[in-house]
Amino acid sequence: MGLLVVVVAVIAILVPTTFTWIDTWSINPMLGVIMFGMGLTLSPQDFKIVLSRPKDILIGCLAQFTVMPLLAWGLTWAFALPKELALGVILVGCCPGGTASNVITYLAKGDLALSVGMTATSTLLAPVLTPLLVWLIAGTMVDVDTIGMLQSIVYVVILPIVIGLLCQRFLPHITKNVTPYLPAFSSIVIAFVVGIVVSHNADRLLLGGLVVVLVVMVHNLLGLSIGFLIGRLLRLPRPKCVALSIEVGMQNSGLASSLAVMHFAAYPLATIPGAVFSVWHNISGALAAKLYQRSIQ
Repeated sequence: MGLLVVVVAVIAILVPTTFTWIDTWSINPMLGVIMFGMGLTLSPQDFKIVLSRPKDILIGCLAQFTVMPLLAWGLTWAFALPKELALGVILVGCCPGGTASNVITYLAKGDLALSVGMTATSTLLAPVLTPLLVWLIAGTMVDVDTIGMLQSIVYVVILPIVIGLLCQRFLPHITKNVTPYLPAFSSIVIAFVVGIVVSHNADRLLLGGLVVVLVVMVHNLLGLSIGFLIGRLLRLPRPKCVALSIEVGMQNSGLASSLAVMHFAAYPLATIPGAVFSVWHNISGALAAKLYQRSIQ
């Protein structure tokens, strides 16, 4: 997936017309399709972990919605980013965990049940916490429509997941046949989202891209490191530390780009950090999985 996203991003920068024929409004239904797929793969067991291991989920969600937003705020200040780019970094930091984090946790031999439970819980909390955090951090820079953002996240994220769960409940045979193809399909859709965002902002990305890439890389790597450190400080078993690391470090950056398009159209550069994060965190996630694998051999 990381390689696919990188290839698409490079093509979108070098030959923007490959994707510019697709309008940015299509990002929202594409993200909805990904979330629908997530709903198809979730099961009641994934939600039972919230009740059976509330302490672990609480620790994970607290880390998710404090570490990355605070890092985003600190990095925008440290690098003196322009308002548009700072807004994009903050949007990424305030989003819930990314859907690819579960695959990376599995590959890294982390606590997969905890990872899935954290992703599901942070996603369900996102309609309230994401707009609130963006308002608290970026509200002094730009006008933040918290109610509008809440509604957008419900429509683009929560509703498709609920529909996916209902399909799984009432159409189990169809769901069972479709599920094996969902990872590949989701990877292709995510790659298209990256291609659309990057192609529509190729000129701006080339002008200020190096600083954005550096900030995004530092943001992600610090998230991965601090997530693992929190687990160690709390003396959690290693698989839980790995899951915490990956959940904190990998964000739903597609949602960040989508929110930037829907609610901050006056700041087109705000879509760039989410697009760059989508590319980078799949690369860093794969490398982190390899590192965690080797460290236990």
